[in-house]
Amino acid sequence: MDLGLMGRAVLVTGGTDGLGLALAHRLVEEGAHVAVCGRDGARLAAARAALGDRALVAQVDVTDADALDALVDATAARFGRLDGVVSNAGRASPVADSSDEVWRTDFELKVLPAARLARRATPHLAREGGAIVNVLAISARAPDAATTPTSASRAAGLALTKALSKELGPMGVRANAVLIGLVESGQWVRRAASLGARLEEFYESAARQAHVPLGRFGRAEEFADLCAFLLSPRASYVTGAAINLDGGLSPVP
Repeated sequence: MDLGLMGRAVLVTGGTDGLGLALAHRLVEEGAHVAVCGRDGARLAAARAALGDRALVAQVDVTDADALDALVDATAARFGRLDGVVSNAGRASPVADSSDEVWRTDFELKVLPAARLARRATPHLAREGGAIVNVLAISARAPDAATTPTSASRAAGLALTKALSKELGPMGVRANAVLIGLVESGQWVRRAASLGARLEEFYESAARQAHVPLGRFGRAEEFADLCAFLLSPRASYVTGAAINLDGGLSPVP
């Protein structure tokens, strides 16, 4: 199915690795212009090589408000338009010692950049009916024990997404969230390596222990397909939605 993304421009934060990079690949395959950012030099270089010269690959810390604003502006200037933004940056937070600083760091990484990205991008998105996708986790609606502050910041991201859908809808801008469960990504690859486990065996064991109804981890390509659809004109009447990508793991629909 043609998603109608040919010639459109999309900015993906955290797009140099794992799920973000898989989405960037999918968008390029659809003929879209893509900008991605990250902090790690090696991953930036790998993403630049993988995505080609047409992509904008920038070293940006999304907690730096000025740098994030500059990236939005640079993307619009490079491609002459900006049709979609994906807030995907994030990392796991320690929970054993849940200090104020841990909470502050988590919110500054996950919530504030999403709000800033939407704020800066809205004038561009409103020109031709663009879209915002916030990548969160199923803990946003179904937090488990010992998951704070991460589950709390994801819940804040969910509230932000719904509010944006109400505020920006009259401008023709859509806002949706993807709530991921156990989905293959760079963080899981690194986790398996740290345990000295074979990746496939690690995925099988983790899915079994978590009692994922579909019995497996999600694939990065499945995440990319869902996000690409939400960014596309094919999803023109979908806004304010939070879609679980979890193989049935979440107890909340």
